[in-house]
Amino acid sequence: MPLNIPNLLTWMRILLIPLVIGVFYLPLSAYEQNLIATCAFIVAAVTDWFDGWLARKLGQTSAFGAFLDPVADKLMVAAAVVMLVELGRADAVVAFIIVGREIAISALREWMAKIGAARSVAVSFIGKLKTAAQMVAIPLLLYQYSLGPVPVAYLGYWLLWLAALLTVWSMGYYLSKAWPEIKNRAF
Repeated sequence: MPLNIPNLLTWMRILLIPLVIGVFYLPLSAYEQNLIATCAFIVAAVTDWFDGWLARKLGQTSAFGAFLDPVADKLMVAAAVVMLVELGRADAVVAFIIVGREIAISALREWMAKIGAARSVAVSFIGKLKTAAQMVAIPLLLYQYSLGPVPVAYLGYWLLWLAALLTVWSMGYYLSKAWPEIKNRAF
């Protein structure tokens, strides 16, 4: 494993996951729990963008980094969404859609890579839009409190549902791109 700044940022993102979850089990006020979890998630989300940019800028891309980065992203989102269900701030259906899609598309990408067709399931604009919706919705739901006239929890709830719809749409997109290979090799 190359030890470089982008990979260290990815590891930091993974290490922030227990904080996002664990803070809700500490003897703190609800406000403190929400604030700490929100800040930790936002730091993790920012490092998600920053580590990829830095890896390209510094020429420090690696096969291990390309593997670890999406794993960290999926772990972070899955942990936060499951915690939101536990807190009663998100619906289990949304969590299942988001986590289920991540598992299915990760498996699809792995299979496509094994058969030499990984390019056909490369990250798309709809996938990036889905990620953006998740990365905004989750901190809103973790924080929960209104900011002046802005109903944070309400916005987060509907934005997470939008993320779930984009999740289904992006899954359909990736499956349609992979369908020729699936049809030729699986049937």
